[in-house]
Amino acid sequence: MKIVFAGTPAFAVPSLRAANARHEVVAVYTQPDRPAGRGRGLTPSAVKQEAIAQGIDVHQPPSLRSREAKQALRALQPDLMIVVAYGLILPQSVLDIPRFGCWNVHASLLPRWRGAAPIQRAIEAGDPQTGVCLMQMQAGLDTGPVLLRQATAIGDNETGGQLHDRLAEIGAQVLSDGLGLLRAGIRPVAEAQPESGVEYAHKLEKSEARLDWALPASQLARKVRAFNPWPIAEVALGGERLRIHAATAIDIDIDHQQAPGTALGMSREGLDIACGQGALRLQTVQREGGKPISIGDYLNAQRAKAGA
Repeated sequence: MKIVFAGTPAFAVPSLRAANARHEVVAVYTQPDRPAGRGRGLTPSAVKQEAIAQGIDVHQPPSLRSREAKQALRALQPDLMIVVAYGLILPQSVLDIPRFGCWNVHASLLPRWRGAAPIQRAIEAGDPQTGVCLMQMQAGLDTGPVLLRQATAIGDNETGGQLHDRLAEIGAQVLSDGLGLLRAGIRPVAEAQPESGVEYAHKLEKSEARLDWALPASQLARKVRAFNPWPIAEVALGGERLRIHAATAIDIDIDHQQAPGTALGMSREGLDIACGQGALRLQTVQREGGKPISIGDYLNAQRAKAGA
């Protein structure tokens, strides 16, 4: 088969490797290079770097809606287009070009968590499990029928970054299974998504990182996990802004009678802060301009500062 692969971030790299296991990827589409790092120099996407390493031609049109972009894709005569976190909308005229249409690897159990941030939203909502769906693409936002799916439990302490990496590998395996069927002349059965249970995973915003102590501690702990490694939860504490890399919710048997945001106690396990319900135990924090440190090291630095 002639496969065209479209993807941009690191999440898509394992799927690109799976798609090209038989050297069938004739071209890779990825977003244009973006400024990154302190120098803000143009940086190629993770998918572009992988494609170059594998010797695959790279295309970076700003859009696939132009006549020229469609003509270039049509000239490749693809049997299948695989899309994984590409970041651009594919119009129906593009979806119709490959012989077998376009497949999408999506990091949720559809129809729950359609959209841009399914991994983080699943953790934030307290879902016990998530997974990956291989979907036949339609013009709607993640509305296409599901070809294959694989579920996985979300660990009690799993962060957004850790779950991202696991789902990237699961996605590559699900894609490989689908390609194996297609190569054998078997088209995976497309199962329409149910109309009930639809949830949208809206794009993460930096403004969501600020934690509100009035919320229940369990909800704040999920946010800390979901927003690691980006945008990283943050709080105002001791007159400064702290980023929270690790925290856990603890139950308090009696009403602590303290206003949300009040320090309730400290130990080697962490610093306990009163919340609307329960308390949040801060374990790993980061001061502005510093590196992530244990709460013990942070408190020691505060004591030294007070002593000075």
